Amino acid sequence: MSLENNLTLDILKKAEAGGYGIVAQTCYDAGMARGLVRAAERNKSPAILQLFPITLQAGKGPFLQYCLTLAHNASVPIAVHLDHATDAEHLELSIGLAEKEGIKFDSIMVDASHADNEAENIAIAVPYIKRCVAQGIATEVELGRLEGGEAGLREITGGMLTDPANAEQFMKETGAHILAPSYGNLHGSYKFIGGPKYKLEILQDLQRRFKDRIPYLCAHGTDELPDDLFQDLVKSGVSKFNINSWARDPYAETLSKALASKPFPDSEEEAIEAFAKVCDRFMNLLGSSGKA
Repeated sequence: MSLENNLTLDILKKAEAGGYGIVAQTCYDAGMARGLVRAAERNKSPAILQLFPITLQAGKGPFLQYCLTLAHNASVPIAVHLDHATDAEHLELSIGLAEKEGIKFDSIMVDASHADNEAENIAIAVPYIKRCVAQGIATEVELGRLEGGEAGLREITGGMLTDPANAEQFMKETGAHILAPSYGNLHGSYKFIGGPKYKLEILQDLQRRFKDRIPYLCAHGTDELPDDLFQDLVKSGVSKFNINSWARDPYAETLSKALASKPFPDSEEEAIEAFAKVCDRFMNLLGSSGKA
């Protein structure tokens, strides 16, 4: 199947050409998904609704279909992406839903960065990438290795920076469409290492090599970053920004606090709006507001 009209790639292509970033917001439940769509529509911004494998495992096809219907019926372009599909069971579930039931992510991260080397990374990823492409699903891969862990995912140690000189061949051999480089970023808190220590020259090298063509660059590990560093990442060629706890934590905190004195529907609405306001901020910060 052709990827010519793939929604994720169309959103990222326009973002790269326009010099702005796209919020790829992780959503753990229906309320969060509604919050992202609310923010995207009122900011007239494209966006990506992102799920972790643990969420897909819990809700399976029905929840994915809910997210697809919500996103694809919005008044602005919103793609649905699976982040960090690392284990075989995650990949079989997500690709199997497309192959057997026609319930398709717009894009999937086939994450084999836990492999011992690039050759093994490629060998693990390619069979899954080929199956994704056959279903019209774009793919993201990681070159190098980010340390840390996220919800329901294995903890990764032994970070390895991306070597831009290897990127061309790596992307050619994997056949993937989005590249998540390792440039000093990590999953989790930067407090324990004295703040982020990014090597933006890695991104800038990749930007020169791949400008105006696939792969598009994705920033992982964005917790706790100052606003100016987000803007530096945009200038360094990043189009896709994975956002997680920035919006997740206010949602959970608002819901918990409101439930102490209000009925659930009212509490949920407050939580959705708290989530949406964080998305508002990042759409403005990354420059995607008004671009849809």
